[in-house]
Amino acid sequence: MIDFFSQMPYFQELATITVVAIFMAISPGADFVMVTRNSIFYSRKAGIYSALGVSMAIWVHVAYSIAGLAVIISSSVVLFSILKYLGAAYLIYIGWKTFTSKAMMDLEKNDETANLSNLKAFKIGFITNVLNPKTTIFFLSIFTQIVTLDTPVFLQLIYGLIISLAHFIWFGIISCTLTHPVLLKKFQASKHIIEKVVGTVLIGFGIKVALVNNN
Repeated sequence: MIDFFSQMPYFQELATITVVAIFMAISPGADFVMVTRNSIFYSRKAGIYSALGVSMAIWVHVAYSIAGLAVIISSSVVLFSILKYLGAAYLIYIGWKTFTSKAMMDLEKNDETANLSNLKAFKIGFITNVLNPKTTIFFLSIFTQIVTLDTPVFLQLIYGLIISLAHFIWFGIISCTLTHPVLLKKFQASKHIIEKVVGTVLIGFGIKVALVNNN
């Protein structure tokens, strides 16, 4: 049985992780743009499943951080380069598809792009987050500067749960907000411009990811 009173020294750690998790979630980045893209171009459900994918990808980072692999990944030029170039290529690919798309939000004229399955929406969110080297660096800093060697594994898992939930709640709110009928009507009126802007931003994030270093 867990003695919660013995975990009192870790309350400050828990509070710090909670604050950091919130700021990490709300910081604009590729996850935000991808959830926004899937929400306004497809549906609220697509946005929420993308948010779920992002939150589940967090557990991959948590797992290798607890195992101590974050240090190896960040210090290995080869591994870190593979991660960042895969992530960059994926963002650029999705960005280019979005930029060159013809009326993605026109559900009646473009059924192929309008239909985004729950699984595909989930995969987009998951891949976007799991291949982001900046997230790897972020988790490395958390598990080397905030979490101590004495922190019990079950508490580290709780930290992971907090970070995962923060991302899902935040991006879920974003998706629900962006798919409000009033906003959707405005997006529909400017769909071509939005496609170009979102596509350009994703390509920009892809290039930015490619330039990330592990120092």
